[in-house]
Amino acid sequence: MIGIVDYGMGNLFSVSKALERLNADYFISSDKAELLRADALLLPGVGSFRDAMEVLQVDTIKEFAASGKPLLGICLGMQLLFEDSDENGLTKGLGLLPGKVRRFAGTTGTGETYKVPHMGWNKLEFVNSSPLLEGLEEDYVYFVHSYYVSAENSEVLLAKANYHEEVSAVVGRDNIFGMQFHPEKSSKLGMALLNNFLKLVEERKAVR
Repeated sequence: MIGIVDYGMGNLFSVSKALERLNADYFISSDKAELLRADALLLPGVGSFRDAMEVLQVDTIKEFAASGKPLLGICLGMQLLFEDSDENGLTKGLGLLPGKVRRFAGTTGTGETYKVPHMGWNKLEFVNSSPLLEGLEEDYVYFVHSYYVSAENSEVLLAKANYHEEVSAVVGRDNIFGMQFHPEKSSKLGMALLNNFLKLVEERKAVR
């Protein structure tokens, strides 16, 4: 059973519909006891890092992460897994993965400007092996974001993309995973990544 964390800032509908297409059992909740009983958690997110950290049940997420059960952050949800963000002033994150969230500059080193937010399809480049990427081929996924993760530990970087900066697109270490793009809106590869996460959940559930 997959728990989708409802803290008022996630695109719950599209994520839940993606799980339905994969025939996964799920529930949406903000109740601590219910979330801690889940086999895995999805932490979605749309909006401001600071606003999210103010309403997120930080202790619940950290307790779940410490249990060893899989946790997947999507878009803003992925950014929240890291140490801090400079969005609307420096804000401390969950600190489950090493790295900082920074805003796209909007200007290259040669003075050329580019659009922020980054919206559109970019190709993933796989960096490190992971069950999340098993059996998959590099392809395009759909991004919508103005901030990106600068991962300080290359071991947590599973796949990257390029948008005038190196964007940490898929991250993971131990039981903590994240995707900067929207897998539920990223066609074949996005759904395959979610499906691999579900397989990982079942495998880890079997050995608990």
